[in-house]
Amino acid sequence: MKLSVIIPAYNEAKTLHTVLDAVTSEVASLGHELELIVVDDASHDATADIARAFGSGVRLISQTENMGKGAAITRGFKEAMGDIVMIQDADLEYSPKDYEKLLLPIIEGKADVVYGSRFRGEHTRVLYFWPYAGNIVLTFLSNILTNLSITDMETGYKVFTHAVVSTVTPHLRSQRFGIEPELTARVAHGGYHDRSGIFHKWRLHEVPITYDGRTYEEGKKIGWWDGVKAIGAIFYFNIFDR
Repeated sequence: MKLSVIIPAYNEAKTLHTVLDAVTSEVASLGHELELIVVDDASHDATADIARAFGSGVRLISQTENMGKGAAITRGFKEAMGDIVMIQDADLEYSPKDYEKLLLPIIEGKADVVYGSRFRGEHTRVLYFWPYAGNIVLTFLSNILTNLSITDMETGYKVFTHAVVSTVTPHLRSQRFGIEPELTARVAHGGYHDRSGIFHKWRLHEVPITYDGRTYEEGKKIGWWDGVKAIGAIFYFNIFDR
C-alpha cells in the first residue's frame, strides 16, 4: 500500500525535521510505501531548506505567496498518488505513532475517511479553555448540518482513500483554516455510485489520538477570529455550496 502524507508548512523550521524523521520512521515500521509531500506556504524561515535537505524522500512544493493551510492542503491533494492520503501538521502537536490505528479502518475496508479525535480518551496536553470550547461549539454546529456524530471536526489528522481525495479536491474552495469544516461537509454530503448506479455515502470513522498542543508562545497560529470564520464556513459549505 502506498501512503501519501501531505505536510502543509509555514515557518515551521524548528520542528519540521523532527516531524519528517518521525513520519518516515513510522511508515517504514508499518511496511508501507511512503510518498511524503511538503507544501511550503511561502515561509520566511528555513522551512523549505530543511525539507530540501532531507533528501529524495521528500517532494517539496513551494507556494510563491502565502495562501493559507487550505490552499496548501489542496495543492498537496492534487499531487498525491497514494492509495491512502493523510494530512500531517508540520508542528509536533500530532504524533505519527498514531498512524497504525488511523490507517486500520481503511486498510480493513471499513472506512473511506478516518478522523483522529483528540476527545476520545487518549492523553492530551492541558492548555487553554476557550480554544477547547471553540472546538466543541464548531463540531456541534457542523454535526447539526452534516448529520454526523463526530467529536473533533477541527482535528489535524484526517485520512482519506484516494477515491475520496480525487472526488472532493476539484470542489475545495477554502484557502485558510476553513478547510477543516469544508472537508467535513464535502465528506458528509458526498459519496460515489457503484456499477449498478446506486449512490453510497462515504464511510467515516473516528479513532482516539494523542495530542500535545502548542501554546501561542510556542508557535500556535489559529486564533479566535479563525473560529468566527469557521462558523461561516460551516454554514456556507453545508447549505450553499454542497
